[in-house]
Amino acid sequence: MKVSKIADLYIRVSTDEQADKGYSQRNQEEVLRKYCMINDITIREVIYEDHSAKSFNRPAWKKLLVLLKKQKNKTDLVLFTKWDRFSRNAGDAYQMISTLRKVGVEPQAIEQPLDLSIPENKMMLAFYLAAPEVENDRRALNVFYGMRRAMKEGRYVSQAPVGYANKSKEDGRKYIALKEPQAEIMKWAFEEIARGIFNTEDVLRMARKKGLSVGKNAFWLAVRNPLYCGKIFVPKYKDEESQLVNGQHEALISEELFYNVQDVLDGRSRSANYRPKAEINVDLPLRGFLRCPVCFKMLTGSKSKGRNRYYLYYHCFGGCTHRMRAEPLNEILKEELDKYMPRPEIKDLYVELIVEAYNEQTKGAQDEKKKILAQLKDYEGRLSHARDLLATRKIDADDYREMKSDYAGMINKLEVRLGSMNNEADDIEELLKNGIDRLLNLKMLYEQGKLTETRELIGSIYPENLYFENNALRTTRINEAVQLIYLINSEIDKHKKRTKSKKISLSFMVGDEGFELLHQNPRHCYVF
Repeated sequence: MKVSKIADLYIRVSTDEQADKGYSQRNQEEVLRKYCMINDITIREVIYEDHSAKSFNRPAWKKLLVLLKKQKNKTDLVLFTKWDRFSRNAGDAYQMISTLRKVGVEPQAIEQPLDLSIPENKMMLAFYLAAPEVENDRRALNVFYGMRRAMKEGRYVSQAPVGYANKSKEDGRKYIALKEPQAEIMKWAFEEIARGIFNTEDVLRMARKKGLSVGKNAFWLAVRNPLYCGKIFVPKYKDEESQLVNGQHEALISEELFYNVQDVLDGRSRSANYRPKAEINVDLPLRGFLRCPVCFKMLTGSKSKGRNRYYLYYHCFGGCTHRMRAEPLNEILKEELDKYMPRPEIKDLYVELIVEAYNEQTKGAQDEKKKILAQLKDYEGRLSHARDLLATRKIDADDYREMKSDYAGMINKLEVRLGSMNNEADDIEELLKNGIDRLLNLKMLYEQGKLTETRELIGSIYPENLYFENNALRTTRINEAVQLIYLINSEIDKHKKRTKSKKISLSFMVGDEGFELLHQNPRHCYVF
């Protein structure tokens, strides 16, 4: 008499397979039940699994295995539709088959039946297990090549960074577009970092107050991403070198601004002497500008509780005990700033003289252009020499690719800098008028406690750090345009009447270290 076999039905479908034809749980169960009815097999349990087959660390399978071990020889078969429903790892599959046989259970795929007692069928089993994995790997590789090709064409294929949004065209093609107000705030953040007035974390903190929604790590990645200046970075792959290509999306900032920010972040910019991380305190406006005269570290500031009130101090840290009362220093700062305050009634005179000085000083820009051109020629020569070394097999391909990447990056930066020098604004007089208007408001900003704007002006007036020595604030350099305003004021106090020649002579009273005319701030017109 033929004895009916008992089977457990194993139905597995992973989350990413839910929509695939033939992989639905309902379809698998229907096929398995029909098979059992035709072959007179009794169904004991139906197990549903929603987990990947990369390993047997699956909740429902582990429960089934425990049940099979407890009720040894109570079940003859574990049935599933195809072997990839059972496993996609040949090694794990062979081991699990051995485990099941020890408890008297035979696994079987009804659409790919194999008699595993025949040794040669193990090769077919390996094929059935490996084929889906090969198919997945091929699909993944095709997706990778497609994304890489899109990147080479200048299309951004990942999740849009802050300031951009993922969009789709009518034909289904994906692209990214600027997203306001996040884009405008990110542009402001790039400009603030390039200015060097505030530490990058301070810029992030202020950007968040403006409405930017981004984490610290995401912000750091963003300010390093050339996507914002219209470039797409294509990473190195096998023999293909990494490269920057022109993106099809709208650039948020210029290449010059992007590379200026990179120089600040890398510490190569003259303005990279940016201020340390510090909470902005209206009573400590010099915090982040003053250096300790003893150990030369940047001073911090805090308040100390006295008997009747709190006292403010600028002080050092890390073992250095130097400290100074904040109130008298703040008063000295106000007196110093008064020296550089323009006089409204002679605004046009300032503009005329500073433009003369600017035109005289910027004659040196041609020398800088020549220097950049010489550097470009040098790096192009190095690149050509590296090609010769590769051709003569004196260096290997990896060394050549590394040198080419370094030299190409420097050449690109120099070309951007050269281009920016050729496209600087000519309307200097209008910029100067706006800058002088900002200086006229300096005292009002300071007295009203608008510290963020005040610090921008202080940082522009004093590009280098400040020291307090002999009851005076000292610095190695003052902004040349502001210094000229001070000299004009001094001459006006000395001479009530001037000739044209006297006015012109004033324009040459600025030092030779370079004329730093203006910093641009789109939200606050222009400041020195």
